[in-house]
Amino acid sequence: MGEDYPWAGDRRKALFYDNSVYYYSGVKNQFRVDAYVTETLMADLVLHDRHPSAFLVYLQLWYRSRSGASRVPLSHRGMAHATGLSKSAVQAAIRTLTRRRLIRATRESSTAVPRYTVLRPWRK
Repeated sequence: MGEDYPWAGDRRKALFYDNSVYYYSGVKNQFRVDAYVTETLMADLVLHDRHPSAFLVYLQLWYRSRSGASRVPLSHRGMAHATGLSKSAVQAAIRTLTRRRLIRATRESSTAVPRYTVLRPWRK
C-alpha cells in the first residue's frame, strides 16, 4: 500500500512490503531499503548519535551498492557532492558508520580512493 508524501507531491510514494521499503517516483530508478533502516537505524543515528549525516551517507552507499557491487569506490569529495554535505561532515559520518560496523572501508594504498562495503548486521 502506498503513502503519499505532501512535500514530494504526487510523484513520490513508499511501498511497505516484505519487511522492506520501496521508494519510487516518476523516475525510472528505484531502490529497496530494509524496513530496519527506516524504523530503527534512522532514529538511532539521528537522535541517539546525533549524526544525521551518517544516515545520509549510509543511504547513499546503500543506493550505490544496489546493483550488486560488493565494494563501492567513492572518494570523500564524491560523497560530499552526492549528498550535499561538507567533506568534513562526510568524514565524520564515515567514522561513525565504521565504528558502528555499518560499513567497511578498504584501500589498496594510503592515497587510493576507499572502497566501501555496506554491512547489514541485522540480517544474520
